Amino acid sequence: MKIHFLLVVFLLIQSCATVPVTGRKQLDLVSSSEINTMSATQYQDVIRKGPLSTNVEQTNMIKRVGKRIQGAVEQYMASKGWSSQLAGFNWEFNLIQDDKTVNAWCMPGGKVAFYTAILPICKDENGIAVVMGHEVAHAIANHGRERMSQGLIQQFGMTALSAAMGQNPTATTQLLMQAIGAGSNIGMLKFSRQHESEADHIGLIFMAMAGYDPNLAPAFWKRMIDMNTGQKPPEFLSTHPSDETRIRDLESWMPEAMGYYRK
Repeated sequence: MKIHFLLVVFLLIQSCATVPVTGRKQLDLVSSSEINTMSATQYQDVIRKGPLSTNVEQTNMIKRVGKRIQGAVEQYMASKGWSSQLAGFNWEFNLIQDDKTVNAWCMPGGKVAFYTAILPICKDENGIAVVMGHEVAHAIANHGRERMSQGLIQQFGMTALSAAMGQNPTATTQLLMQAIGAGSNIGMLKFSRQHESEADHIGLIFMAMAGYDPNLAPAFWKRMIDMNTGQKPPEFLSTHPSDETRIRDLESWMPEAMGYYRK
């Protein structure tokens, strides 16, 4: 038993990665190639079911902001010598016609989906950039991979990981969708609030580098807060930090973000 425990500890130590920007250590039991492949398949299923928005202006705005955030990410990663971490990214930005679901997400590999219900809260490109930067930050920080790794351990244990990935595709697919915030049980995996706060921090830098004023980010979150007064929060906010914590943290990171801001 002691040997088995030590082996598990050794494997966990060896299976650690570092989050860009924040430097936090995270669990990494699923390879980027595996999760990117799974994400691409699941993303195409979502897009196929859609329906995609037929509003050309709104769709183009999502794609335009997405491209600018993508450029900022690539610039940032290159400046740190981390461009190799973007291997396998095949960016896509789509707008799904759904006026009831206030949500947006980014799968590993740069697969982004916005729902039309979130656009009135975004109001303009800068608001979209707040959300886009935040969601893309999840992918760059490998939160989906980390949460999926945690879920695999919880469900299958260390000794069954390879078998779970290969022999139980339904369970692993469900874990993937939960891990990137597109499943029905969002927030069931551990540390999700920590991830949301981390995505706020990283996303603020990405939107600033993309030429969007980070000082306007708190205003977006205040609009989201006001919309949900006395109501159950939408999926987009289900696992996020408290309102006061989010605004305070954003303000504390603002000097750092402004150092990257270029109009």
